[in-house]
Amino acid sequence: MTASPLTPALESRFATARAVADTVLFEGYVLYPYRASAAKNRLRWQFGVLVPPGWGADREEHDFQHTECLMEPRPGAALAVEARFLHAQRRTVQQARDDGTFETVARLELADRVLVPWDEGAEERVEVVVDVAELTGDGVAFPFTRPAREETEPVQDADGRTVGRLVRRCEEISGVVRLSVTELDGPYRVFRLTAVVENTSAWAPGSTGDDRDAALPRSLVAAHLLLGLSAGSFLSMTDPPEWAKGAVAACRNLHTWPVLAGEPGRADLMLSSPIILEDHPAIAPESPGALYDATEIDEILALRTAALTDQEKREARGTDPRAAAVIELADSMPPEVLERLHGAVRALREVTGPDPRPSAAQETFLPDGADLIDARGVLRPDTPWWDPEGDDSVDPARDRVDVDGRSVGVGSRVLLRPGLRRTDAQDLFLQGATAQVEAVLHDVDGGVHLAVTVEGDPGADIRREQGRFLYFQPDEIAPLEDA
Repeated sequence: MTASPLTPALESRFATARAVADTVLFEGYVLYPYRASAAKNRLRWQFGVLVPPGWGADREEHDFQHTECLMEPRPGAALAVEARFLHAQRRTVQQARDDGTFETVARLELADRVLVPWDEGAEERVEVVVDVAELTGDGVAFPFTRPAREETEPVQDADGRTVGRLVRRCEEISGVVRLSVTELDGPYRVFRLTAVVENTSAWAPGSTGDDRDAALPRSLVAAHLLLGLSAGSFLSMTDPPEWAKGAVAACRNLHTWPVLAGEPGRADLMLSSPIILEDHPAIAPESPGALYDATEIDEILALRTAALTDQEKREARGTDPRAAAVIELADSMPPEVLERLHGAVRALREVTGPDPRPSAAQETFLPDGADLIDARGVLRPDTPWWDPEGDDSVDPARDRVDVDGRSVGVGSRVLLRPGLRRTDAQDLFLQGATAQVEAVLHDVDGGVHLAVTVEGDPGADIRREQGRFLYFQPDEIAPLEDA
């Protein structure tokens, strides 16, 4: 059994997945407006918090994450595991006195920033590489400890004089990563991998320190796992092959969810995250940098951050180095970068270039000339199952429908009386209005819909030109005398 750093080959593959894993690590780390004084930044860290077992009992948060997924390792394959989390370090602010000593203060004003007490997050990793063959049976456990520590950082003003210092304290935390595999019955050589990350810190709340704020420095914050196979592949837990759906459904995932990670098209990496993601999640290429705000919308955040007052920016810069970086990013963002954030359309296929359809010699045509079936007699996959333009049994311009014994068609005047059981709320404003029928439409389920324009609507001609009508069913109108 080994507990060694990642090999160069595995490290290279993990690097791609870490770009997304970093967003999990810092999701909601500091929220707009990026100041410690903001109400939303007073309750810290909402995702993947593994609290000490002595505090988590009978509370909503947990002391472990349990991941199960399926994999097909090749003979001799090694499993690389990287448990990642933040270790909260409590920062206090001290001001220098004339006698050379320091006193703790609530804030320290500087020309470019305002320093206040704050909990920073230091990234921690537990890296394990172990042969898959060693994980059968009861599996193996890899305990880890991060010791308590205290660091000081001098604070200097613009003239280089020491005006204070920051004191950072970390509490000791301990945990364990447990790994085991079970080979499943069936024609394929498939294993169920179980990976558990657990906080085993011995700390328990006392009579005065029993709140969440006291537990956080002893917690694994934003905990998640990266899993990699040196040879072999994982199965998608979101979209497994048909033969594996039963085994996937039997997997237990508690407080986390595993997805395929890394480069699309590969299946040798898994990210087990407290935030539900899709397979092969990726950072939007337009994103200029981390903004740390949960469910962030880059354009809105960048604009609002740039619009903060100078005093608000000073407070944000003093809150956290990552918040300071967001302020600098927003203030220095070139217009062309900001423009890219306005929106992007993805998942469109190319529609220009050579015609992808088969040539006439390769194609069998229906009698009416619709080229829907290929030479093998198979309906082409890009063919709509019903083509309204090819169905001469309906004609919106000539069709008519009987309403209260009267024939209604294009040009008919009607009184609108929207039905409460199904009508869009906006249509209720048209109760009692008069309108003109522009088309009679039939849907594939046999329903009839009347496209209308409201009389007196100054935009009626534009609606006709663009084909943007209001739609009502026959029992939602009453015929009137035609003009």
